Amino acid sequence: MLFLNAINSFLVFFFAALLVWLPASSVMAAQEKEHLEMASKTGRRDMDENADLAITARVKTAISEEPSLRDEEIGVETSQGNVRLTGRVSSILVMEKVIEVAREVQGVRAVKDEMQFKWQY
Repeated sequence: MLFLNAINSFLVFFFAALLVWLPASSVMAAQEKEHLEMASKTGRRDMDENADLAITARVKTAISEEPSLRDEEIGVETSQGNVRLTGRVSSILVMEKVIEVAREVQGVRAVKDEMQFKWQY
C-alpha cells in the first residue's frame, strides 16, 4: 500500500510539473523562434545590402575598365542582384556594350536599361 501511495504521489507530481513546464516551454520556443526570424530577416537584409553594394562596385569597375565606355555618363544601382543602368550614352552600340559588360559581372541576376542618348548637334 505504501508503494502504491508513493507511485501515486510521484505520478501526481510528474503530471503537475508537466502541466507547468509544457506551456512555459512552448511560450519560450515561440519567443525564440520569433527572435531568430527577426534576426535572420535583419541579417539577410544586411547581407543583401552588402551584396548589392559589392555588385554595384564590380559593375562600375567593369564599365570603367572598358576603353570604349570611359567617357560615358553611366549610373549603376543594384537591388537584390538586379542592376539598373541610368545615364546618358552616345550611341546604341555603347548602350549595348554597357548592358553586356554589366551582365557579365558576378552576382548580377538581371539588367534593367534606363539609359538615354546624348543628342549631339
